[in-house]
Amino acid sequence: MKDMLVKLYDLPKKCKELEDLSKTISFRRPLAAEKSIVNKWVKKEFGDGWESEVDVSFSRKPITTYIAIDNEQILGFATYDAAYLNFLGPMGVKKNSRKKGLGKALLFLALSSMKEMGYAYAIIGGVGPAIFYEKTFNAKIIEGSDPGIYKGILSDVPV
Repeated sequence: MKDMLVKLYDLPKKCKELEDLSKTISFRRPLAAEKSIVNKWVKKEFGDGWESEVDVSFSRKPITTYIAIDNEQILGFATYDAAYLNFLGPMGVKKNSRKKGLGKALLFLALSSMKEMGYAYAIIGGVGPAIFYEKTFNAKIIEGSDPGIYKGILSDVPV
């Protein structure tokens, strides 16, 4: 999977989806006390690798994950500065909550935080749905980035 690049200096000041969804859904950084809850949810929904990177985000100050919550249930998350500095990802939305703007809202929050940190560009690592990132914030494929940072990653091998 290839990496993508987003120009943070071209990021819009507002996100309509975030504004609209914030009327009924809470978007925030998780608290340290919620680490195991968030990690378990990410592991259940998306697997061990993503859970490992979200776990790293809890060691950052501030925590570099955003979550979307409705009725005390996590619907999605976006993490940055976990696998590498200036990298966005992983991020995901629960299957039955997709196509409602949650991904765009979470992506906007994470990218906005990266811009506030002084980054001019953000790298989205190992993208799956490239079209989503391209359409949402005009991300571009970084040629020659496949397999990228995950080249040679260990797999879960029975001992």
